[in-house]
Amino acid sequence: MQYIENKTFDEIEVGDSADLARKLSTKDIELFAVMSGDVNPAHLDVEYAKSDMFHKVIAHGMWGGSLISAVLGTELPGPGTIYLNQSLNFHKPVGLGDMITVRVTVKEKHDKGYRVTLACECINQNGEIVIDGDATVIAPTKKVRRPRVLLPEVHLHETGAQYQRLIAATRDLDPIRTAVVHPCDTISLIGALEAAKNDLIVPVLIGPKKKIQAAAEEANYDINAIDIIDVPHSHAAAQKAVEMVRQGTVSALMKGKLHTDEIMEAVVDRANGLTTERRISHVFVLDVPHYPKPLFITDAAINIYPDLDDKRDIIQNSIDLAHALGIDVPKVAVLSAVETVYPKIASTIDAAALCKMADRGQITGGLLDGPLAFDNAISKTAAEAKGITSAVAGEADILIAPDLEAGNMIAKQLIYLAGAESAGIVLGARVPIILTSRADGTLSRLASSALALLFANYVQQQTP
Repeated sequence: MQYIENKTFDEIEVGDSADLARKLSTKDIELFAVMSGDVNPAHLDVEYAKSDMFHKVIAHGMWGGSLISAVLGTELPGPGTIYLNQSLNFHKPVGLGDMITVRVTVKEKHDKGYRVTLACECINQNGEIVIDGDATVIAPTKKVRRPRVLLPEVHLHETGAQYQRLIAATRDLDPIRTAVVHPCDTISLIGALEAAKNDLIVPVLIGPKKKIQAAAEEANYDINAIDIIDVPHSHAAAQKAVEMVRQGTVSALMKGKLHTDEIMEAVVDRANGLTTERRISHVFVLDVPHYPKPLFITDAAINIYPDLDDKRDIIQNSIDLAHALGIDVPKVAVLSAVETVYPKIASTIDAAALCKMADRGQITGGLLDGPLAFDNAISKTAAEAKGITSAVAGEADILIAPDLEAGNMIAKQLIYLAGAESAGIVLGARVPIILTSRADGTLSRLASSALALLFANYVQQQTP
């Protein structure tokens, strides 16, 4: 147990000193910005900082001041100290990686009011004073010794960072002409129009024209220059979109305000649909706080109880998407409740068979392992605790759920409990299908559109 103990006024002598050392990190700057609201680009924008007077990212000036406060409150005088006054002089900037030693030294004691004046200095690793000044405090008169409070861990997550990288990867690609099926509400219409604004798609809006125009007016968007195909209802919109794919006039579909079953019914129609030899499946691509890369989860929307052949195609679809995103050898974790083959749990048998299929070339382009439980798939610590030796465990790019129920629960838990951002796409049809949820925001719809564009470009490159 660590303790914090103060020095009372009677114990303090002129010349007494205390110090602490802290190395400035990016996390320190970001946490201070979050706490203070100070988002001056000199502290947070690398490109701007290069052109600023110091030519580098620097700490907030009061970051050093807060370290002085920490020494006064925890070391000298310590708990019970009351701040009265603090003067600060800033001499040099503090840059990333600088080691700052903060030292306070007692200059004067005043019996009246138990006041103490301390000289305060912040000194960098080169022995240079970066901040100095004086502090006046009321020193405690009673002895205090308390256990040191353990601070909570703080994890910083830049919302949408993974998706911004996806969108940036499309900058040199031409947008794909996309049939937007029944965009008759503001959310789905804005998603399509923003994707067009970001040069991800060229939208063709299919649905009741008056409803589409009403949604545009409500959202304050001008759609006069955009192609609109007037059909009476959502079923007709889905059928028309599929027909346009078959005619070669569009290269992707985007779901608007209609149920997934409606658009997929037209897609899987045996006579006039968009099926191929590959099983159609859905892939979530999640931006999960504290996970270092995009996390693919499949299938959570199309195949309810996939058999072994279905799972083979589901895996291959997700591997192909990973390749389109620039992941050369995606790591695929085939999930179950346990990490050993157990005959009473069918998904463990499937996992073992799928891994052997990969060994025999029936699944290509990825590194498979399974069965793996969810914790073993995404946490190296959990995998090591169970003695699992695997190149996939703890580093999975793709999670293969045993069925739709499990996949949907995993994805929704990460979205609503872990704060993950979600994008989604359907693969295995003739063209990619941007399949977003009604609850998805604009960024998710943009990311899903970026997935479709990257995948369509990848397929085109693979075609002889």
